[in-house]
Amino acid sequence: MKMKVSKMFKFEAAHSLPYLPEGHKCRRLHGHSYRFEVECEGEVDDRGFVIDYADIAKAINPLVEKMDHQNLNDLFDFKTTAENLAIYIFTEANKSLPVSGVAFYETASTKVFLSKKDFETLEDV
Repeated sequence: MKMKVSKMFKFEAAHSLPYLPEGHKCRRLHGHSYRFEVECEGEVDDRGFVIDYADIAKAINPLVEKMDHQNLNDLFDFKTTAENLAIYIFTEANKSLPVSGVAFYETASTKVFLSKKDFETLEDV
């Protein structure tokens, strides 16, 4: 039987989007309490797991540690939008996990979702 499981992570970080027009609030340096969810899909094994949540944490915690309490503009050479951060997390997580999606929350009311199907259509990933 195939199922999906997910694990939520969070970090605090700052960024700016300096290419936005003068007066746009996101042009200035500001911070977020980011959250993201890594979704994995697979067959339920003889333990009753799709994947052990500890294995998800082991793969993702280094990403969280890299970004937590940092200026994301100093870490990355891409525009640090929620969309691009979701692509980054999916790319890194997909190296060792059976990722089926990443939900990325920049605020309590905004979310980006990147599915495996859409990820596979991206260029330059």
